[in-house]
Amino acid sequence: RASIKLMIEKHGFQVIAEAVNGLDAIGKYKESKPDLVTMDITMPEMSGIESLKKIREMDPKANIVMVSAMGQEALIREAVVSGASSFIVKPFKEDKLVEVLQQVVTK
Repeated sequence: RASIKLMIEKHGFQVIAEAVNGLDAIGKYKESKPDLVTMDITMPEMSGIESLKKIREMDPKANIVMVSAMGQEALIREAVVSGASSFIVKPFKEDKLVEVLQQVVTK
């Protein structure tokens, strides 16, 4: 989380909330209604995919970019089918992260 935060803040994005797990992500989304969410697929308490589904139920227009490790192609497909706006595979370069986020927020 810390490295993503540093990368995106350098490029003009403002981080208004950070969640420690999938369940926390849902609560933080309700509180802050961000323009964009980055969420790991693998998280404690509730998976990123389950959190994605719950957030999309609350807000069908939510922009959620899923982050996953290499080798999780099936989970990436499930995330996209579940409503992810895009995805980024770890490890990633800063310019790729910023490019994906800019594409999502300008849709």
